[in-house]
Amino acid sequence: MLSIKKFSYSLLGGVCLSSLSLFSAGVSASGMVPETSVVIVEASEGEASMNITNTDPQPLLLVTSIKDLPGDTEKLLLVTPPAIRVDGGKTQKVRFILASKTPLKTERLRRVTFNGVPPQNKDKNQVRMSISQNLPVIIRPAGLARDEAPWKRLKWELKGDTMTVTNSSPYVVRLAQSVQTLPDNTHWILAQSYVLPGEHLTLTKQGNKSVSGATQVRISPATTWGFSVDTWDAPLNK
Repeated sequence: MLSIKKFSYSLLGGVCLSSLSLFSAGVSASGMVPETSVVIVEASEGEASMNITNTDPQPLLLVTSIKDLPGDTEKLLLVTPPAIRVDGGKTQKVRFILASKTPLKTERLRRVTFNGVPPQNKDKNQVRMSISQNLPVIIRPAGLARDEAPWKRLKWELKGDTMTVTNSSPYVVRLAQSVQTLPDNTHWILAQSYVLPGEHLTLTKQGNKSVSGATQVRISPATTWGFSVDTWDAPLNK
């Protein structure tokens, strides 16, 4: 049975701060807070929506943008509204509309940023900070069955001091970039926090320890729907 708990932004989501002024005697923060840590777009429905709350007492300009992945720049989504004023304490619904003309065969991954831009205050010597939320967007093909544990489909292989992971499934698998082989307790790093359908990745070994006795790999995955689970020990092929 899966042990499910709310997924943390620190694992696969993201928060970044950007200064809107260079010189100041004080600093204050403002931000837009999404209702969940992932956006799921079902192709069968053609769109999805996300509620974003302005936690600042002042009005902010909510700027929403979709980010492509390296090597995958197909225009899959439209976002509306791309920019809108949101009063302090109020919530704005943002829609994600599927723009692909070709039926999807596998899940696809994008990123979305929600940036709350504060107004300039020329009367006060103060820095206003914008807090940008950076979340994954998963687009699911029509008819694709829901899989609560797609990470079990990954194939891990160790040859000498080289470890690879292959995703032959139609699912996007999200996981922490740090993994560990057992029982040697060697740590490895993935170059990204996801493995796309059809992707074959090579990990980077940390340290000079021999891994000849490794038989398993321990990962920290997250479900498609934005929940983290207990670590998972997968068999390691040689």
